[in-house]
Amino acid sequence: MRNNWFCLQKRSSSRLRWFVVACIAVGLNCFGCQETNSNRIYLVSSLPRTGVSRQVSDEVVRGIRLAIEEVRARVGRFTLEYRDLDNSASVSGQWTSEGEAANARLAVQDPDVMAYIGTLNSGAARVSMPILNYADLLMVSPANTAVGLTKPGLGIPGEPDVYQPSGRLNYMRVVPADDLQGPLAADWAFGRGVRRVFVIDDAGIYGQGVASLFADRCREKGMEVLAHVSIDPQAAEFKSFVGSVMTADPDLVYFGGSARTKGGQLARDLVSAESEAILLVSDGCRTKAFLDAAGATSLEGRCFATSAGLSPQQSDCSEITFLRRYQQKYGTCPSNAAIHGYEAARLAIRAIADVGRKDRRAIVESAFASRVDDGVLGAWSIDANGDTTLQEVSVSIVRNGTFEHEEVVPAAGIGKKNVSR
Repeated sequence: MRNNWFCLQKRSSSRLRWFVVACIAVGLNCFGCQETNSNRIYLVSSLPRTGVSRQVSDEVVRGIRLAIEEVRARVGRFTLEYRDLDNSASVSGQWTSEGEAANARLAVQDPDVMAYIGTLNSGAARVSMPILNYADLLMVSPANTAVGLTKPGLGIPGEPDVYQPSGRLNYMRVVPADDLQGPLAADWAFGRGVRRVFVIDDAGIYGQGVASLFADRCREKGMEVLAHVSIDPQAAEFKSFVGSVMTADPDLVYFGGSARTKGGQLARDLVSAESEAILLVSDGCRTKAFLDAAGATSLEGRCFATSAGLSPQQSDCSEITFLRRYQQKYGTCPSNAAIHGYEAARLAIRAIADVGRKDRRAIVESAFASRVDDGVLGAWSIDANGDTTLQEVSVSIVRNGTFEHEEVVPAAGIGKKNVSR
């Protein structure tokens, strides 16, 4: 399966280049055709606002809005306004290339837009990154984890250079990439005594990537990878497939994917087959939509999820200002998505304030030079590739019908070759 993944990467590289060229062509045809408003700056986000991803997007948006409220919607002499853009189709409830490209064009063409918060999905980022890059518009993702977006040699051939047609960087993310999440998930499993794993992914860029990295690390640790299989996310159910999982008799079943790509249905069918294996899912499944589809009660105490970065514990919510403000406003401790939405927006706002004028390139450079000493989850900065320096992954467990923070897995055990190449 690993060999097939690399073959897929090679076949995809030429198509990726043509796709990027097309995105740029349609993305820049009207750049600069609007006049600037000297007293206003826009911060925009591009997220799926319908379908199963809406809950996560809502949490990201809450974090963004709280960051804007924190500065009273002012950045120096400018009024700061926010546009919450939708990159999904109402019929399918999923992000679309057309929707993401349209949002990127809208942002590029408006000279008052100084920062773009997005995307939620790594595949969507591949659409907008080259469009925004040519315009030198700061792009900060609160959620993308696919390694190829920033790290040379780890993704599809040509990544990440193909997203940087100007030769300059403008993209960064505030969450650790999958070259941490996948291996650290394997380290966590090994620490729990797991020795036989069955690896499943959703055949997507994100799912295959994180699952392959998980499987590779399992082999390094001496665990037996019984199989690594892709499911069809369009399938109605997976009962026959689950039979092969049961026959293999794993200690743990790992799924790289999301609720949108049938992670919940897969979990439901595993439970129905009376599988006794631990279920470990990637952060794309750490959502209410996944629990609703799987049946949260049946996953009690047996399903775990990793998430890039740290998760606040319930006890922390009264101790950290942002967490307290969030809880007071929304009645719950914020999720990772809300925290990363807040940190992404705050990074952009501080870069704009530091520059003090509408200069997109200068704002990008300021963001790359940022050192965040008062981050919600600790001190961090952005490295030369556009990645956060935070190096932890959180593990949550299904308890009382929701995901609750369980523990943090540090990156100390990950070999250098797994972190950067």
